Amino acid sequence: MDSILTQIRSYLPDSQPIAEMAANATKIPLHPYYPLELEMVGYMANQWDTLTLVSMFGAGCAGIFAVTYLITTRIRPQMSKADLSTIMWFVLCGFIHLFFEGYFSYNFRRMSSMQDLFGQLWKEYSLSDSRYQTQNAFVLCMETITAVCWGPLSFVVAGMIAKDHSLRHPLQALVSLGQIYGDVLYYATSMFDHYILDMSYSRPEPFYFWGYFVLMNAFWIVIPGKLLYDSISEGGKAFAALEKQERIFKANGNGNGKLIGTPNGTPKGKSNGKAKNGSIRKR
Repeated sequence: MDSILTQIRSYLPDSQPIAEMAANATKIPLHPYYPLELEMVGYMANQWDTLTLVSMFGAGCAGIFAVTYLITTRIRPQMSKADLSTIMWFVLCGFIHLFFEGYFSYNFRRMSSMQDLFGQLWKEYSLSDSRYQTQNAFVLCMETITAVCWGPLSFVVAGMIAKDHSLRHPLQALVSLGQIYGDVLYYATSMFDHYILDMSYSRPEPFYFWGYFVLMNAFWIVIPGKLLYDSISEGGKAFAALEKQERIFKANGNGNGKLIGTPNGTPKGKSNGKAKNGSIRKR
């Protein structure tokens, strides 16, 4: 009898593997982000594919460039190409910082369920950095500072360049340095977690890491770096010109506004401004 029961059990499926399969099925991630164990309550998959989202983002940037170009060339037709390019850059930065990154700062608690254009763009970008879907403290603070400070100031700098304002280079240096600082910290915190804590926020496909994370953010290091260098150079030239004028003034005077060689600072052979008619002696 026992041998018959044993033979029957050998034909039945093992219950332990079935239980393990059921347990593992509950662990399958319901989102495409890394690390896979991330919990994203209320996550909704994007309705638009990658090509559509990237195309719409590129079209938006092209539209901003086109409108800025038309307005600027109408206001100052003789503007140099370098200044025109810089204005277009800062206007684009203003829109991205203030509206796109400001959108994230405002909606950071519910990013995984947002289905409008900006929400789906952020979920697409988050495939290279899932911190944007997990209410990460550094990312939230960095993006908020960028939106509040560098967004409006980017528009201010663009206006100052268009008007050839004297404060153009100090503010250009300030905004550019802030952009570089934030971007360097953004890279550094991610690399620290990757190499020290063995935690990766990007999907394994190279496109997401090198295309989104590295390339898209590198613009805010390379271009601000060039603009910061230009502003520092212009500031150095201005101080050098001022020092040269001071040396010329000191070489021709005694430092008190009076020229050397005369008791009252009036050049020799020149009238001191007093009328002499009343002091002419009668012969």
